[in-house]
Amino acid sequence: MDNFVITIARGFGSGGKSIALELSKKMGIPCYENEILDMASDASGINKALFHETDERLRGSLFAKMLKGIPTKTILAPSEKDFVSDINLFNLQAQIIRSLALSQSCIIVGKCADHVLEYFDNVYRIYIDAPRAACVKSIVDKMCVSEAEANRLISKTDKYRADYYKYYTGKDWTNPTNYDLFINSDKVGRENCAELIELYVKFRMKQL
Repeated sequence: MDNFVITIARGFGSGGKSIALELSKKMGIPCYENEILDMASDASGINKALFHETDERLRGSLFAKMLKGIPTKTILAPSEKDFVSDINLFNLQAQIIRSLALSQSCIIVGKCADHVLEYFDNVYRIYIDAPRAACVKSIVDKMCVSEAEANRLISKTDKYRADYYKYYTGKDWTNPTNYDLFINSDKVGRENCAELIELYVKFRMKQL
């Protein structure tokens, strides 16, 4: 079987990461999220903390970033002054994502991977979300915070993820047309989502 990649974008509190890990077990392929940050750090020599600081978020406002121009795909040399800029950190991560897609079957969570791999034929793009009430309950149970705090965290996290996605892709993060499969984890049941994604990928493979 040829290599394939499943990218998973997810609303905060929807269970996207846990679903990705379950899918990894079911399909016997690795799942990458923060590991990509560490791999980019190791490859570039840039401190891991900088990659984690800009993990799916912009330093500064989206408006300020837009004023600086459109991001490029050029990776800068260590001697250049913008070597640790947000754009270069993104491009270094994108380079890792493309290398993974060329070398193995895997699951990639977040990181605008659906867009980074836009010209790859072996990619299945998934978005996982759930109604706010279900996401709030999940965050309250997982993080032991109040409903008010859970709501605040969801709004904050989804906002910076959406801004990040908009800046680097020019597209709206939650637009269903960006993805092959858009899943409501509350309706499907989190325990069933991994099975649904696996069935979808196998169905698509039969069509090739």
